Amino acid sequence: MRALTPEPLTKAAFAPFGDVVETDGALPVEINQGFARRFDALAGIDVTTNGAPVNISLFDAMPRPQPIAIRLMERHPLGTQLFMPLQDRPWLVVVCGDPQDTASYRAFTATGRQGVNYARNVWHHPLLVVGEGERFLVVDRTGADNLEEVWLDQPLLLTVA
Repeated sequence: MRALTPEPLTKAAFAPFGDVVETDGALPVEINQGFARRFDALAGIDVTTNGAPVNISLFDAMPRPQPIAIRLMERHPLGTQLFMPLQDRPWLVVVCGDPQDTASYRAFTATGRQGVNYARNVWHHPLLVVGEGERFLVVDRTGADNLEEVWLDQPLLLTVA
């Protein structure tokens, strides 16, 4: 059984899988008479294939038992899927190139100020949190036709320090 150890989430390391959604390095635009700053173009949202509407949802997540058994991977062939935490607490991201190739798996620790936008067809594990009552804003598309799942014959173990 292969063990995964998360590495810090960076734009460069995550680029093959999608976008890291964060304000680091982005230039803000002053708005609302100087009482707010807007950070534009943080992720490439692509969800309207076949005329599907954009879905904005809220996820309430619970932690899984440690070490985390990675048994299922999913992907979305018709659009991107963005997860943005609503609290400043670390969370986990697991992606791979091919669910059957354990060498292709990568695990990341995201800060509570980083989101991810999974590109189309990127295999990823469902949402993984380490604390109770974690909430996420999710941007994706509606419709059951945008989900493919693969159950693994042998789970990988994700160990979190």
